[in-house]
Amino acid sequence: MIPGPSELILILLIVVMIFGAKRIPEIMSGIGQGIKSFKKAVDEDEQTTPTTPPPANDTEIAKNKVEPK
Repeated sequence: MIPGPSELILILLIVVMIFGAKRIPEIMSGIGQGIKSFKKAVDEDEQTTPTTPPPANDTEIAKNKVEPK
């Protein structure tokens, strides 16, 4: 359900009353920077994800297991 124009105006007025007109650009800038950094992190994670398949059986898992000293 998408709010109509009157509901959007009411929500905008409430936001302006709570935060003030001067803080809204700062908040939007912070949200934009957060979205950019999130997208950058996702892109970097996709590029650095190893493409090696998981071990096929228990002996390969045992070979890769590191024992603490």
